[in-house]
Amino acid sequence: MARNNGMGGHGPSTSFERPKEGSGKVLRRLWSYLRHYRWLLFFAAVLSVTSNLLALVGPKLSGYAIDAIRPGAGGVDFETVFYYAGLMLVFYLLSSVLSYLLASILVRLARNVVYRLRRDIYDHLMQLPVRFFDTHSVGDVLSVLSYDVDTISASLSNDLMQMLASVITVLGSLFMMISISPKLVLVFAVTIPMSILFTRYRSRRVRPLYRERSQQLGALNGFAEEMTGGLRTIKAYGREEVFQELFERRNAKACDANCRADSFASTTGPTVNFINNLSLAMVSIFGSLLYMAGGITLGNISSFVLYSRKFSGPINEFANIISELQSSLAAAERVFWLLDAPGEEPDAPDAKELTDVRGEVELRGVRFGYDPDTPVLDGFNLKAKPGQVVAIVGPTGAGKTTVINLLMRFYDPDSGSITVDGKEIRTLTRASLRRAYSMVLQDTWLFTGTVYENLTYGREDVTMEQVRAAAKAARIDRFIRALPQGYDTLLQDGGANISKGQRQLLTIARAMLLDAPMLILDEATSNVDTQTERMIQSAMLRLMEGRTCFVIAHRLSTIRNADQIAVLRDGKIAECGTHEELMARGGYYCELYRAQFDTAQQETPAAQEDRMG
Repeated sequence: MARNNGMGGHGPSTSFERPKEGSGKVLRRLWSYLRHYRWLLFFAAVLSVTSNLLALVGPKLSGYAIDAIRPGAGGVDFETVFYYAGLMLVFYLLSSVLSYLLASILVRLARNVVYRLRRDIYDHLMQLPVRFFDTHSVGDVLSVLSYDVDTISASLSNDLMQMLASVITVLGSLFMMISISPKLVLVFAVTIPMSILFTRYRSRRVRPLYRERSQQLGALNGFAEEMTGGLRTIKAYGREEVFQELFERRNAKACDANCRADSFASTTGPTVNFINNLSLAMVSIFGSLLYMAGGITLGNISSFVLYSRKFSGPINEFANIISELQSSLAAAERVFWLLDAPGEEPDAPDAKELTDVRGEVELRGVRFGYDPDTPVLDGFNLKAKPGQVVAIVGPTGAGKTTVINLLMRFYDPDSGSITVDGKEIRTLTRASLRRAYSMVLQDTWLFTGTVYENLTYGREDVTMEQVRAAAKAARIDRFIRALPQGYDTLLQDGGANISKGQRQLLTIARAMLLDAPMLILDEATSNVDTQTERMIQSAMLRLMEGRTCFVIAHRLSTIRNADQIAVLRDGKIAECGTHEELMARGGYYCELYRAQFDTAQQETPAAQEDRMG
């Protein structure tokens, strides 16, 4: 309804422009979702602590087993070696079982959070004003709903578990190393600050790259969604190569952004790993010196080396996790930006329900522009009496669809007033106002479901007899009954398995079934042929009986019987009257009508050649 059809200053769709939020704020927002499952988190923390503590016992037991080897002084105490080896096996086995349970819990936790996130996003999308979808790419919105939420899910199910394990392992390993040899621990006083400073520096640099990656992927999705929808037109005009080139550019930008982010992030892990290996070399050197001085046993050196690997390994993993977290934080920024997008302005606190509608509609001095500096309507006046058929005509871009958007309160006027039965529509609830209208739009919309479900979309408390009566009035009943399952036939992909004209007739039948006191027809017969159009004219007239009707039509022959025809030009009513009155005046409407009539009846050879291209 709010597409750029006669919308004047309405701008094109754009990709998201997001404010850059700090990591702390984003993490607090994520916690607002995690806290609903704090018992799962607590259980996961207990399992993580227990599992990692059990794993940390292994190196100590290994040292005891090695010290049971006494070269030159009694050989090997195999009983002691087997005892500690058996204990190691038990501890590691228990640790693995608990790690499996932990992974299962975190997957469940991620599933619950993602479910809540997607639900909140979709609920919020339903509350966003039409203006939002006029100015943002549908593909970009879908990218947030799918890709960005999936990125957060992967981070919660994988990175969160690794972070828990890393913290416990690092702290536990540090404690065990101090208990073995405080002197050797001094080696990490040099290498750990190096790792922390480097990781912090790289994480600050990589997050903007992940943010750019998300933006480029959103733009690519938006372009692909738009081009897929217009594929027939692209093929009809032979523009496949042109749009392939345009896609290549956007695809290259998305791939380059992804490559820059991943390439920059991928250097963090190897660098931190090098620092950790440096610490291992220093431990080996100083450990051997201590052993030669009698300050440490061989088994303790072995245990210390194992603990140093456990200590350094998580730090290396944490560097990689930081890169993944930056990607997740960038995705979370997009999610929360969408959730923070202002919804449709709420109804006034004292807004009333619109009831007992007679259908008297009046627009007085209405001024409106999608861009405040470029008004589409300026001083617009129009009055429709109850039961009247009011046709709105005019050149493309004159603001015809804008009038409908204002009547439905998809937008509110910058100034002036719109009343229904003498009540200013801003004092009414939007829901009750919109229920007072039934609509048949130029762009048909059918959802995946049966024919019956699509017909009863706006009114479910109807009988099959009422549905068939509406279908008969719209001249579509015979076609429906000829379908494989009749009214139970499944329509898929917006009704792609039926013709465009048949989809239009179904939407007309749906409007007939919705017994609203006012009716909006926006080029309602534009997708049917002339013969079909004539077939439904009488049905349309019956539909209009007793209702206030607003009809937007480019085919002027379809509105000759309207009670009044408003000719819109330069944001104002240039002429208003019946067909006969306007033709008698010989003004702009007369010019439009004769131009269409003459073109339809007779074209010069030159005009035909020009039209056929």
